[in-house]
Amino acid sequence: MNKELRELLASINAKKAEVREKAAAGDLEGAKAAKDELQKLQEKGIKIAYLTLHVGLGTFRPVKVEDVTQHHMHSEHYWVSKEAADLINEAKRGGHRVIAVGTTSCRTLESAYRPGEGLCECSGNTDIFIYPGYEWKCIDALITNFHLPESTLIMLVSSFAGYEHTMHAYREAVKQRYRFFSFGDAMLIADDTEKRTAEQREEGL
Repeated sequence: MNKELRELLASINAKKAEVREKAAAGDLEGAKAAKDELQKLQEKGIKIAYLTLHVGLGTFRPVKVEDVTQHHMHSEHYWVSKEAADLINEAKRGGHRVIAVGTTSCRTLESAYRPGEGLCECSGNTDIFIYPGYEWKCIDALITNFHLPESTLIMLVSSFAGYEHTMHAYREAVKQRYRFFSFGDAMLIADDTEKRTAEQREEGL
C-alpha cells in the first residue's frame, strides 16, 4: 500500500488517525469517496459516522465448501465510538436510511447493532459471515465493489440485494466492461425503506 493510498484511507476511514497496522486492508469503497464529495454530502444535511474494523485476510479467502455454514471466518476486531453510535441511532429513530460505505462498515454495524436497543459505544471481535438467509438488523443501503466469485463478500451482497438481482447486476457490469475488485467501480444497493422506516418509528428506533 503506497503512501498516497495510506493518507487517503486514513482521512476517509479514520479522520486524522493513522491507518492501523493490524488491518490487512482498508475500506477501499470508502477510499473512493473524495473529501470534497463528503463535504458536499454534509452540506446537504447528510451525517457521516466513522467506524473501525481491523480487516483480516480471512475476509478475502474463497469459500470452498458445499455447505456455506461450514466455512470458517477469522475473527476481526471492531470499534464503534459513542459519536458514531449516537448518529446512527438518531438516524434510525428519525426513519432515515443508514448507508454503509463498504462491506467493512456493513459487517461492523451488523455485528454491533442490537434490535430494540440500537448501537452503543463498544469494541469487540466478530467473525460474522453474512450470506443469503441472514436477517438484516441495521443498514438500509450499501455501497460496495464488484467482488470475486466464491468470496464471502459476494455472498454478503447476494444476501442484501437478493441472488437474482445480484447476478443481473454482475452480468450488466461485465457487459458494460465495469472494473471489478478493490480498485474498480462501485455500486449502490438500495431498497424501498418506506415500510421499514414506518416499523422503525413504531419501535422507537
